[in-house]
Amino acid sequence: MAIGPVQLLVVGFKHPDFQGEIREELDRLRDNDLVRVIDALAVRKDADGNTEALHASQLSGDEQAAFGALVGGLIGLGAAGEEGFEIGAERGAEAVAERGGVLSDETAWDVLEEIPPDSAGLLVLLEHRWAIGLRDAVARAGGFRLASEFISPLDLIAIGLVGAEEAEALASAEGDAI
Repeated sequence: MAIGPVQLLVVGFKHPDFQGEIREELDRLRDNDLVRVIDALAVRKDADGNTEALHASQLSGDEQAAFGALVGGLIGLGAAGEEGFEIGAERGAEAVAERGGVLSDETAWDVLEEIPPDSAGLLVLLEHRWAIGLRDAVARAGGFRLASEFISPLDLIAIGLVGAEEAEALASAEGDAI
């Protein structure tokens, strides 16, 4: 199972009004084999402090177990060599099966504690399928990651890639204040 680079995306929403557009876009990206949602956790707190959580993944149960085994195996390999890989793989698969995904219910409660009333938080563990070939080419060339960040519209203005008007439109789409 080849796994692309994985990113944890954490997004907040003031006065959330979800209409399914985020799920539709993630499905479109999956259908085009660009990204895959390994696990996602949405938590919402209404104005009265009532809470709800939604847990979802685009991986089947078998794929989730394989992902857990791979991650656990890599951790075990780093800690105790080949024997550690086997033990870590077993424990990783078991942990994902017990939780019903990579992100746990404990994570949901941690997020709910942090968000104010009438808001929501979304955690998405996102696999970048499009980047598998690029990552492998960089590795073959002896390269390694030094940093990886999304760039804000204000940063784009600072380096001269966009003008203020275009950056304002981008920031509005992202919810940033200029």
